This record gives sequence, structure tokens and C-alpha cells, in this order.
Amino acid sequence: MIELLAPAKLTWYLDVTRRRDDGFHELRSEMVTVDFADRLDVDEAGDSLRLEGPFSEIPLDQHNLVTRALNLVERRAGVTLHKVIPPGGGLGGGSADAAAILRWAGGVSSEAALSLGGDVPFCQVGGRALVEGVGERVTPLPFEPREVTLILLGFGVNTRECYQAFDELVDGGERPDGRNQLEAAARLVEPRLGETMDWLGATLENRVHLAGSGSTLFVEGHLERGVETWDVLGPEGVVQFRQTITTPSVA
Repeated sequence: MIELLAPAKLTWYLDVTRRRDDGFHELRSEMVTVDFADRLDVDEAGDSLRLEGPFSEIPLDQHNLVTRALNLVERRAGVTLHKVIPPGGGLGGGSADAAAILRWAGGVSSEAALSLGGDVPFCQVGGRALVEGVGERVTPLPFEPREVTLILLGFGVNTRECYQAFDELVDGGERPDGRNQLEAAARLVEPRLGETMDWLGATLENRVHLAGSGSTLFVEGHLERGVETWDVLGPEGVVQFRQTITTPSVA
């Protein structure tokens, strides 16, 4: 049995530079990996995919990114996926899982990794990088150790719907700006996100940022709590705080 780690990616900032004719969006963002990871147990003699964790909605068929990654590298294996990164949270959990399989198989080009999703090329290398285009241009940046507090909500944000809302804002004459240009769109898609961000902003002096298309939020630095994780009842359910750090490249 081989144990693989699949660290979550955190989008430090995100600019949407343009919408292409094919409907995809080109981005410019800084991404980092953090010490919050799924674990994959790989049995090279097996051929099934099993899930361990609280996220029963994750499909285990041919659409799962682990299965697609195995098909891409033309390998067969039994994989037990120990899932802690929430789906729909903007932390690239599925992409991280696929990237772990790609690294185990020796790695693929950024163009090949992109066929699995826009976050997979970065997740295959991890660390800290400037990510451009639709995710295929990954320029490594010097590693910077950073403390981060992740804020995990009990619901996700649909990425496709978020970009559609972004396009509607732009077509209506509004140009979203700020550290994460998807924030206004994510708030429209999931009103509970906006309510939670406003509530947290009032208590954390507006230091709360959106991770990717959400729903995960984050604060730079650690909050002085003396523990790694804790839960708080927010306006839209339980909010989990998790203190973590950035991690170097895994490639």
C-alpha cells in the first residue's frame, strides 16, 4: 500500500483577465498549497475506488477525478480516498486528488493535466506559483511560509454558476474588482455566503477573503485561540475555523 497526500490549494488573489470565445475564462492568480490534505491509499494490485469521510455526495464512477487521472496515465490501482477537503469549497480538493495520482505515476505535462481541470496543473506541483491562462501556465514562485486560518462553511458554491454570474455582472456594465474578482458573483449565487462574510467581517475587522469561487474563506495569519480547529455557530449554520500553514512544492 502506498500513501499519497493531496494538499489543498488556496487562491491568494484572483483576477479574471478575459472571457474567451469558447466561454472559458483566463485568470491571473497566485496559488499556494496548505497543510490541509486528503490522503489516498493506493493498492497497485487493486482496481476499485473507495471513499472514507463525511462527503457521501462525491461520485465514485468514471466522472471522479481520481478515476480520470488513472485513465489519463493508463494505470490501474485500487484507491481508498480519505476525504477531508470539502467539495465545492474552492480549495481544489478533487484536483488535488487527481494531481496526487499524476505524481505517483511520474507526472504529466501541464497541457495533459489541464484536461482534468484548471486547478490540476498547479496542484501537480504545489508550493507557490503564479497561475495564468485557464490554469495551464504555472510559474513557480519562491516559497514563503505563511500562517493561514481557513474558515469552512457547511455549504458549497457551484463554480460554473459563479462564472455565469460573473459574466452577467460584466455584461450588465459592472466590472468586479478587489482581491478576488469572483466574490461579488459568488455572493449572488449563494446568498448565505454573503451573509456569513458580512458577519465574519464585523468580528474580524474585514480581514476575511474568499478562496477561489468559494465557499471557503480565509484570514491571513493565525487567530489567537490556542487550538488548531474550533467551531462557531454562524448566521447560516456551523462555521469551522482551521489554522494551517503554507507548504513547499510537492513535485
